[in-house]
Amino acid sequence: MGLNEIHNILFNAHILYSLAMSVWAAVMASRNESISGNFWGAVATGAVLAAAVTVIGIIMALQGLQPGSEENKRLALYFIYMSWLVIIMPGLFTLLRGRDDRSAAIAFAILAFFNASVSFSMMQRMVISPWS
Repeated sequence: MGLNEIHNILFNAHILYSLAMSVWAAVMASRNESISGNFWGAVATGAVLAAAVTVIGIIMALQGLQPGSEENKRLALYFIYMSWLVIIMPGLFTLLRGRDDRSAAIAFAILAFFNASVSFSMMQRMVISPWS
């Protein structure tokens, strides 16, 4: 299995993980529960997953590969999006100063769903693959 396949598998896992986090945060908000330590661990895991995908992308870029079709290379766009996906969930935690109330859960639900949507959009617009 090559790096391209591993990259695609991990990226798809990131999409599904973001969707699961959005549902989890929405359920916590609907039940008016505070955000648990398990969710904070999931936020960190999601950031690490996005970072792993980015590291594989860096390795492939150093090998001379670029995502997108032959006539439309999208390496810069790829790294802009991946930087967003790595830093935004921990960034929201920082902006909210660790709040764990209902409104924080709503914010995390919206952001996790937005991250999944952005990731799916990247896949649809061939920003992710094929690397050639």
